[in-house]
Amino acid sequence: MNSVRPYKILIYSHDTYGLGHIRRCLAIARSLRDCPANILILTGSIIAGRYKIPSRIDFVRIPGMIKVTNEEYLPLSMKLEATEVLDIRKEIILATAKAFIPDYFIVDKAPLGLKREVVDTLHWLKNELPSCKSILGLRDIMDSSASTIEDWTDKGIYEAMDRLYDEIWVYGCQDFYDPVVEYRIPLDVASKIQFTGYIPRQIPSRDKIQSTRQALGIRTGEKLVVVTTGGGGDGHPVVRTFLSAFDSSQGGVPRGIRVVIVTGPFISPGDYQDVVRKAEALGFITQKFYRSMERLIGAAQVVVSMGGYNTVCEIVSQKKPLLIVPRTVPREEQLIRAQVLCSMGFCDYLDPRDLTPTTLRRKVLHLLEHSPSSLQNMASFPFTALDVIKQRIMNGKTEMRG
Repeated sequence: MNSVRPYKILIYSHDTYGLGHIRRCLAIARSLRDCPANILILTGSIIAGRYKIPSRIDFVRIPGMIKVTNEEYLPLSMKLEATEVLDIRKEIILATAKAFIPDYFIVDKAPLGLKREVVDTLHWLKNELPSCKSILGLRDIMDSSASTIEDWTDKGIYEAMDRLYDEIWVYGCQDFYDPVVEYRIPLDVASKIQFTGYIPRQIPSRDKIQSTRQALGIRTGEKLVVVTTGGGGDGHPVVRTFLSAFDSSQGGVPRGIRVVIVTGPFISPGDYQDVVRKAEALGFITQKFYRSMERLIGAAQVVVSMGGYNTVCEIVSQKKPLLIVPRTVPREEQLIRAQVLCSMGFCDYLDPRDLTPTTLRRKVLHLLEHSPSSLQNMASFPFTALDVIKQRIMNGKTEMRG
């Protein structure tokens, strides 16, 4: 193994909304470095550089696009037509593949890429570099059954998965949620699916957790509640309700409770200023972006989240009491995940239709005052993805390398 060159792994992450895609790709990339491998991540994320990037991992930054609706995307900062920016992205992706000559091309979540931008690259790899394995990585739940089936049928995604990909990795557990059944995946495509289990996250040391609490001014004995809404583009209703849940009309902030709210970098300036003003009045700490979320989660006694795939993995990895307040627009993915995980005893959740300051306050205080049974259940959570992925990478090229 030591006498051969490292694997070359190219990962595509379209990153048009939120932080989940780039965080998932980084977690996978970190685990693959010692295969050994050099990993190059194609990303549209404007904040990729804010994360700590280990050696053997680098980025190719493609021009950013921002989701306006489920089907409409606009340039994030460039004053160009959307079609022009998409053409630039498409050319950069293909040129990178041709220059890098990867052993593996892993596409995160979007089988065709944003507006079909990876299709040319997938065809080039299949025709000109057949030794490269093209892999589609899907999170546990995409959307409701009806919406996903309609979307995949209209866009020809079933056919693309059949013709353009060698393997499909589902970062979840089939016993929890079975996309083969829910999304009516044809047998030929289903035969390519490998359920990896969930992607675990880094667990910080006690010293780092304690230093985080000290840096935030959290005293011994005080209980910390962390509220996180991922990228923040659609999290303001949850944050606004949380702030109202602890204002004077609801009884105020109980003694010994501290709160850190991480709004996400994509919150609108007006909403952010509103959060800061109300949070300061309550003695809460507000951050747009927290570079070491794993340390902040480790410092918390309770975490309130919207239930995105990556945030859930980060929280459950550290076995923290979790309250999910999911969104239902533009997708029902978070609601379905919350219902599935709650039914299996891994978390509590609050249906957005029942979201009020009173119901939210009651849920949070209950989790602070009672050790939930979910903490014991979390010990059995199937965090096997990184081991499975590494094994498939290392075994996949055995024959080619002799």
